[in-house]
Amino acid sequence: MDTTVLRSAYDRLLDAAAIPDLGDADDGGWNADQILAHLLSVDASIAAVALGVVAGSRPTFDNRISLDTWNLDRIITEHSGRADLIDHVRSQATVLCDIADQLNEEAASVLVPSLLLSNDALVLDQPITLTSLIDGLAEDHVPVHTQQLLDLRVAVPGHA
Repeated sequence: MDTTVLRSAYDRLLDAAAIPDLGDADDGGWNADQILAHLLSVDASIAAVALGVVAGSRPTFDNRISLDTWNLDRIITEHSGRADLIDHVRSQATVLCDIADQLNEEAASVLVPSLLLSNDALVLDQPITLTSLIDGLAEDHVPVHTQQLLDLRVAVPGHA
């Protein structure tokens, strides 16, 4: 697999996460730490799926644990602050991309039974290729969360 687009997406996300004074979501959604914890959970799960495929098992992907607020709080608590979360997302994204870079065509084409929810709505409940699961991070997941982070910028009075 070629992870150039995914690596670039993570670079943009990490730049957004490093913006000082990110506030809370206007709609009551996740704050920056929760977004980063969610990414850590998703990335670890997809890396585990990819390694499982390489090992010969046929794992499934279910993102519900990465949406669970208790789990997100647990992940946040395990880190010493935003900078530590950002560093962990950076290193874990590198691990995920390094695994994906080494997938051969046969492994990348394995169908992975997948269950994806977003905002309590079912997005996907069917097998997709491992390639599609990983490419979905670059094409949708990481850019959406990058925009979420950018939307958390606190407006400075007197600046447009």
